[in-house]
Amino acid sequence: MADAQIGPMIAARGLGKAYGAQGLFENVSLGINDGDRLGVIGPNGAGKSTLLRILVGDERPDTGTVATRKGTRVAFVPQEHPFSDQETVEDVLRAELARTPPHGPDPTSVIEARLAETLGRVGFSDRTQRAVTLSGGWQKRLAIARALVTAPDVLMLDEPTNHLDLPGLAWLEDLLRRSRFVALLVSHDRWFLQNVATRIVELNRIYPSGTLANDGPYGAFVEARAAYLEGQARMQETLANQVRRETEWLRRGPKARATKARYRVDAAHRLIDALDVVSARNEVVEAKFDFTGTERRTRRLLVAKDIAKEMGGRTLFDGVSFVLSPGTRLGLVGVNGSGKTTLLRVLQGELQPDAGHVETAPDLRVVYFDQRRETLPPGLTLQRAFAPDGDAVPYRGQEIHVASWAQRFGFRKDQLTTPVGDLSGGEQARVLIARLVVRPADVLLLDEPTNDLDLQTLEVLEDSLLDFPGAVVLVTHDRYLMDSVSTAILGLDGQGKISFNGDYLQWEEAWKEARRRESAAEQAAQETRRDLAARADKPKPKRLTYLEQKDWETIEARIHDAEADLARQEATLHDPVIASNAARLGTAADATDKARGIVEELYQRWAELEEKLRAQ
Repeated sequence: MADAQIGPMIAARGLGKAYGAQGLFENVSLGINDGDRLGVIGPNGAGKSTLLRILVGDERPDTGTVATRKGTRVAFVPQEHPFSDQETVEDVLRAELARTPPHGPDPTSVIEARLAETLGRVGFSDRTQRAVTLSGGWQKRLAIARALVTAPDVLMLDEPTNHLDLPGLAWLEDLLRRSRFVALLVSHDRWFLQNVATRIVELNRIYPSGTLANDGPYGAFVEARAAYLEGQARMQETLANQVRRETEWLRRGPKARATKARYRVDAAHRLIDALDVVSARNEVVEAKFDFTGTERRTRRLLVAKDIAKEMGGRTLFDGVSFVLSPGTRLGLVGVNGSGKTTLLRVLQGELQPDAGHVETAPDLRVVYFDQRRETLPPGLTLQRAFAPDGDAVPYRGQEIHVASWAQRFGFRKDQLTTPVGDLSGGEQARVLIARLVVRPADVLLLDEPTNDLDLQTLEVLEDSLLDFPGAVVLVTHDRYLMDSVSTAILGLDGQGKISFNGDYLQWEEAWKEARRRESAAEQAAQETRRDLAARADKPKPKRLTYLEQKDWETIEARIHDAEADLARQEATLHDPVIASNAARLGTAADATDKARGIVEELYQRWAELEEKLRAQ
């Protein structure tokens, strides 16, 4: 048994892949070992998703080999995971088990056990719900559950944090830390990698071997990468000095060179070739942009006074007050559906608040990044997206040629004729940012600007926001960016309550503590119900009035029925289909409140009758 564990679970050697003339990577070697939680990072277009498909066996490399330890079960969760219209949560898992049936003398019992265990681990309470009706975050959970139900030894996840809100992220991080399987994670979420990864590998052509690896979380990798790049810069400088000396010697003419051995001529040419290689590797093309501020000196750019908003019969926030001044960077946080985007739309003036008001400085310039990206017609070419009327982009009083402007944002000249709809999600996000930075702004309202951006672009965006002279209101699932940029945090719970915190960590800890209190309260309520049920098993007292006696004899059954009705109403209220329909959500909330009131009245009546019995 011990021999079976020697060596990596998956070993990749000399992998190379290209699509036509576009090379992704070459000569990449990688080992996945027992106990690994390996984070894979790299710029957009480096081939991270392709590498995962090669490792799992869904795609063949152009060069190199992949060896998997005998008996190793590998599961893969891609970025996109569509479900059919009619299949339920249970159908999805059963179909996967039918495709990879478990072994053993009684596979049917194993299947049922796997179903129950997986549904519990992932948090599904209704296995009959149709998959397509789930929210984006719960569809991501279902895709992960489909992989988990096969009991994998290695789980590969491509951008697993997409669409997950804070509860989903907390669940996934806990799952990966506690599970015994090996995990390979492609992600741009730096906070997630810091919390989960035990080793980081960057896939990037700037490295001689195609990758740079370091043990430890993301923070340790950043330090290792900085040290490597510093060493490469010193190497380039040293080579440049040597080449300069040898070039001067070569230029002295044949007579000077004749006094030297022939090997020095050859060595000089080798130095020149080495310098070319190192210089090419060190030339990193990354997005370069700065948001254009107006340099307005007004201290009160935007003032929110006691604003409130209700949607679908539910109060999202109430009593929101704050002042945006130059240098203010306010982060909005909360679970999905808590009202963050709605608050941005109120600040922009697209929606009117139900109470309170928003005051703005005269002629305030507001730039709004829309996470729905409806401002990008898919048929529009990249050139026209940047320069609608010509070949130049106006930026800070200058005219910049559209090809140079595209290069600033990581695009090649040959991409200018590409329709926006054919670009990747990260490329579309860069286009939107490029269109925004040319507009002078006093206030930036940014709704999920980080979706699909690679780490290099995220770092540039972070620096740009820190340098922006105006005010910023930021909504993002990127917790690292939120914590780095924000000067204050406004938390929304989606039920009208708000909280202000100094930083993201403070808010997250308060949110987790509130969840712990809710869990403890629910556990106490369950214990109370069990205690009441136990008391109900005792012989019923006889000395009550006739009507009270009838009431006492039936109250246990009525409480049981009322609690069952409350559970049904709560399930309806949390149905994602209902959550997207304002009218139905309001009706469901009213029905739930009514059912909860009935339960509370019955328990109060129970206590009154019991008190009478004790007094007799």
